[in-house]
Amino acid sequence: EPRNVRLGLCIDGFAPHGQYGRTYSYWPVIITPYNLPPGMCMSSEYMFLTMVIPGLSNPKRLIDVYLDRLIEELLQLWHVGVRTYDHATDRAFMMQAALMWTVNHLPAYGMAFGWSTAGVMGCPVCMDDTRAFHL
Repeated sequence: EPRNVRLGLCIDGFAPHGQYGRTYSYWPVIITPYNLPPGMCMSSEYMFLTMVIPGLSNPKRLIDVYLDRLIEELLQLWHVGVRTYDHATDRAFMMQAALMWTVNHLPAYGMAFGWSTAGVMGCPVCMDDTRAFHL
């Protein structure tokens, strides 16, 4: 179905007060539809803030607790879909959505997907073929 939605998920955190002042962090979780023209994909009106994870530091291994509901909804959109209206054809249809990729740096990737990003298995692409050595 060409009307189905292809999504990207962006997770990243920041400390608004930096090293000075009170330590606190925010982790915005943003979903972007990618079956739009490139100029529209990257404009702020098509980036949907799904949640903000607040805390005294980064969520580390507990990030899955926050993402649980979002993952449930994404799975429902993939397996079942949602009935929606197509204005061009003046008809309703079952739209599905697929999470195509995530956009984040390596530390956020490690937290979101439970992968070690340091040490012998530090590369999520190389996995078992990592050629790690000590200096």
